[in-house]
Amino acid sequence: MKYNVVKDADNILNSSSYLVKDPSKYKNKWHDLFGNKNPICLELGMGRGSFIIDMALSNPNINYIGLELDKGQCATAVKNISGRSIKNLKMICANANDIISFFGKEIDTIYLTFSEPWPKKQDATKRFTNVSYLKLYDRIFKKNKHIILKTDNKILFASAIESLSDYWYTFDVVSLDLHNDERKIKNIMTDFEKQYYKEKRQIYYFDASFKG
Repeated sequence: MKYNVVKDADNILNSSSYLVKDPSKYKNKWHDLFGNKNPICLELGMGRGSFIIDMALSNPNINYIGLELDKGQCATAVKNISGRSIKNLKMICANANDIISFFGKEIDTIYLTFSEPWPKKQDATKRFTNVSYLKLYDRIFKKNKHIILKTDNKILFASAIESLSDYWYTFDVVSLDLHNDERKIKNIMTDFEKQYYKEKRQIYYFDASFKG
């Protein structure tokens, strides 16, 4: 996926109080950084940050961390905060493969919102729902495992259902058409999702957990 180049991305990120420059410094200490013992939720691949920002604003008693590899996207996320004070939000610009360097058993929920689908079979190991990633998540979940996924890609969704099922997750909610689901599932949309909604594109969703 190609992203727009953001001028002065490094300066924007370096001057932001929301970006955690050295996340490994806070491994097992994120509650100290937030200054409370509230649950911590992590979004992998936050993109321009609209979802994680709105989640933090809507749920002040929950802490949120957005992780994104692309500096331009991270810089855009910082700019999208627009000077608002959101005490329960932090961001990390890094590779998701490195999460065990950043977190101990501190995370309550992982959000995977419109992640890169990697639809080709030879790229399956790159999906955030591949078993290799599920094993990484095991090492950062606080106690119970909890993953919420949204995607417009049927291949990613089907493979995610299979992967998590094989890993003994239970699906508490599954929707094959989130925006038209009669259950009216509570939902905050991402930037991609807002566009897909206008296009009346089908959105797949699940809320899965494993209580250990």
